[in-house]
Amino acid sequence: MSMNEMEAKIAEMQELDRLAQEAKEAADTIRDEIKAVMLKEDASEMTVGRFIVRWTEILSNRFDSTAFKKVMPDVYKAYTKQTTSRRFTVSA
Repeated sequence: MSMNEMEAKIAEMQELDRLAQEAKEAADTIRDEIKAVMLKEDASEMTVGRFIVRWTEILSNRFDSTAFKKVMPDVYKAYTKQTTSRRFTVSA
């Protein structure tokens, strides 16, 4: 791939990312509007035409690694492993 083709691909990628972000923001706005109606109706589930909409509370238990690290730093360090990943960025 030539540098000109690569530059065009990067520009296209950035435009598609922008469009995707706009679409996500629009969907999030609609999602928030639906949640507001459900909150007003005090409903965790609604049947709307062919759709069933649920907005339910989920309980979960998570390990507090920050507190554990403060209380038992040696044990925390013994069970911590380093990982490697790669980050892709484009700057203009």
